[in-house]
Amino acid sequence: MAVTTDPGVYYDPYDFTIDSDPYPVWKRLRDEAPLYWNDKYEFFALSRWDDVDAASLNWQTYISGRGSVLEMIKANIQIPPGNILFEDPPIHHIHRSLQNRVFTPRKMNALEPKVRAFTAAVLDPLVGAGGFDFIADLGAQMPMRVIGMLLGIPEKDQEAIRERIDEGLRIEEGEAGSLTENYGEQNEMFAEYIEWRAAHPSDDLMTDLLNVEFEDETGTVRKLTRGEIVTIVGMLAAAGNETTTKLIGWSGQLLGDHPDQRRRLTEDPSLIPNAVEEILRYESPSPIQSRYVARDVEIHGRTVPEGNVMVLLNASANRDERHFPDADRFDVGRDVGRHLAFGFGIHVCLGAALARLEGRVALEEVLKRFPHWEVDYDRAERARTSTVRGWHRLPVRTA
Repeated sequence: MAVTTDPGVYYDPYDFTIDSDPYPVWKRLRDEAPLYWNDKYEFFALSRWDDVDAASLNWQTYISGRGSVLEMIKANIQIPPGNILFEDPPIHHIHRSLQNRVFTPRKMNALEPKVRAFTAAVLDPLVGAGGFDFIADLGAQMPMRVIGMLLGIPEKDQEAIRERIDEGLRIEEGEAGSLTENYGEQNEMFAEYIEWRAAHPSDDLMTDLLNVEFEDETGTVRKLTRGEIVTIVGMLAAAGNETTTKLIGWSGQLLGDHPDQRRRLTEDPSLIPNAVEEILRYESPSPIQSRYVARDVEIHGRTVPEGNVMVLLNASANRDERHFPDADRFDVGRDVGRHLAFGFGIHVCLGAALARLEGRVALEEVLKRFPHWEVDYDRAERARTSTVRGWHRLPVRTA
């Protein structure tokens, strides 16, 4: 490969030290190697706002049909239809349009009373306890309960499913992980729910998916296959759980470390929706996306040949001072505007409205009961994955 970079600039998505605080490395990439080449894992990376933003829109060049995770693309595995994260048009548009009928902002906002009631039920017993865990007590519970309710997964099984999804995403330091091995296993565990729901229809997304008729890319009017439904349900369960869990964790950590910003929210709760946007910008739960390069493309005076992998560092773009003034400052009053925490273009996060709702309700209910807290870093534990970034455990002291 003819492309080289300064050997002093190095980014490794599987390096735990870098993952603990990637922002200095990402700043160097933005300043010194805006088109970065990694020799060890053989991928290119874009880190500036303008580049990541443009690449996110250019789905014809940077395709998702071979996966949107680095190790998945490298493994060149056959991806079953139904997961819109790993599809290109026209089939992507067809599958996404079916799911868009459920994940509208109006329908998501209609869930607020149930989300708030569950959050209150979780937090009330913790008042006066001297502390709680933002992940174990709230972040790992509420998102899975909500997505489980939408899908029609029995409440008694939701915790086991969440743990299995979480386990399947974990990696060992310096290794690409086993996501490709776990992908099929995670989907298979939903097959029995779908078969049961086929015989016992209800008011949930699984029933909708079983009954919907649509015109596919060949012009045929049909229903979804069982395989497509299994894949869709598995994708929604994983995506609806992991990223929102990390958002809630980052909320606890950032507001624990910035008591002045937390005080602004307790004094003026109307700032909370904007605070959620700033948290998403400042610590994006899904910081890295990957794409297969389907045709030669010129970037920063170099040619990236077809057949390579391009890593899009959307979390780096969200800290690009070229776009966000004083980007490394956490400010709940910032005029955030558009950020890239949910991606952009045809693959913008389907559940963005739901994630915003859950993040807002979580903060509102926490701040009502706990206006003060400090993070207990001695007992905190990072979640180590190649796809999402955040906390596995985040205990805080409230008294």
